[in-house]
Amino acid sequence: MPRPNVGDRAPDFTLPDANGAPVRLGELLSRKTVVLYFYPKDETPGCTAESCAFRDAYDDFTAAGAEVVGVSRDDGASHQRFATHHKLPFVLLSDPEGGVHDLYGVRSRLGFLRDRVTFVIDRAGIVRHVFTSMIDMQGHVKKALPIVRELVARAG
Repeated sequence: MPRPNVGDRAPDFTLPDANGAPVRLGELLSRKTVVLYFYPKDETPGCTAESCAFRDAYDDFTAAGAEVVGVSRDDGASHQRFATHHKLPFVLLSDPEGGVHDLYGVRSRLGFLRDRVTFVIDRAGIVRHVFTSMIDMQGHVKKALPIVRELVARAG
């Protein structure tokens, strides 16, 4: 499927968190803006840097009215180890079959290297920002946070 663009409705989904509990995007959006980031693999250098950047800015995101959610194809046990090791305060979801990756147009390159994409989705379920970069780990946070703050300022 093609990647949702700014202005498109974000596809709803339900995936298990690190403990196996189902998490539905629509339920999260009923409470907060969601910063949904897809990353290739737990404990790899780039994914660790990106996830730690979200961790370090987590209080800023929550203060601005957003929840951060990470998605990879890793299983719950891997997510538990990763979150504990790096003290990640946000939800990590498992998409082992890649169905949600497909819904969001997050593809593999060269057959193994998966895209790294961040979406900011407002409470109405509309995509307000898309950022993709395999190398600018900090950019995922630096580009998303001002969008979240702008959404809250407009809503307030």
